[in-house]
Amino acid sequence: MARKASKKPDFNIVIVGQSGRLQYEALLFAASLRAKSPDFKGRLFVAEPQPGPQWSKDPRIASEPVRTALEDLGAEILPFNNEHFGEYYPYGNKIEALLALPEGEPFVFFDTDTLVTGDLMSVPFDFDRPSASRKVEGTWPTIELYGPGYTQIWKSLYDKFGLDFESSLDLSWPDEYWRRYLYFNAGFFYYKCPKLFGERFLHYAREIRWNAPEELVCQSFDPWLDQIALPLVIHSFGGGRDALPEGYLDGDVTCHYRVLPLAYARENDHVIDVLEDITAPNKIKKVLKQYDPIKRMIYQGRGQKVRALFDRDNLPRKEQAIRNTIKRNGFWMR
Repeated sequence: MARKASKKPDFNIVIVGQSGRLQYEALLFAASLRAKSPDFKGRLFVAEPQPGPQWSKDPRIASEPVRTALEDLGAEILPFNNEHFGEYYPYGNKIEALLALPEGEPFVFFDTDTLVTGDLMSVPFDFDRPSASRKVEGTWPTIELYGPGYTQIWKSLYDKFGLDFESSLDLSWPDEYWRRYLYFNAGFFYYKCPKLFGERFLHYAREIRWNAPEELVCQSFDPWLDQIALPLVIHSFGGGRDALPEGYLDGDVTCHYRVLPLAYARENDHVIDVLEDITAPNKIKKVLKQYDPIKRMIYQGRGQKVRALFDRDNLPRKEQAIRNTIKRNGFWMR
């Protein structure tokens, strides 16, 4: 009997939306998803932290027009409570939000400052083998003179959680070079169950923050805590750097632009075309113009002035140099 082709699993998407910049970035993400991945049949959750003792101000989406526009695009506002993180470490939202998602349903988390620029249904996710963004620099750990090196620091974490350290290494890179060690940007990650992933992510992050091995005594956890815990979580579930082919996410299908001035400075023409196309309809324009950086960068043409400052084929090697040029010309906003 001929075997039926296995059905590609439906999956949900989650981003974080809250007052300030993120609520408008959430709207950009939702609009780009609907425009570029019309065949996506999963649910788009905009996870919204709720007021509580972890916040000095109400973190919820403050703009009713933004909320309405998100719902018009099919997004579901998903309230969640911060029991462990909050204002002092807002990156923890991406950890605690996972626990509010439907249990047992595959998910992909994206940082809100991401655009969908292609068909997400073309991405060959294997939800049994998690992975995350490899668009990363060696931001952690910081190696101190006479202190422990990369191997000692990372091995202490793998040992703490009973994980096999040797199998996490990329031996094509030399010892004590940061790329040898499993390290991701937390701009996206995925797995088959948000509850399993979220509970382990939360456990690892809290243990690292409050009960770290002595090898980490000189290390900073802010803002790197999520990116320290993430590779350990992924490795513990049998995932890794090779679980997702390159070229899809952070490539042809999504763009993690971070802030609009950087997007205009360094992203390719297709990304900028998507950005300006999805923000053109009057219905969405009226909402987005409430936010001054979007109004100035997109609708008043400041972004194109930033773009004219740079040659995308010959960009400065360091991001700080790009930022400095934009600031020197008076165009920086976020």
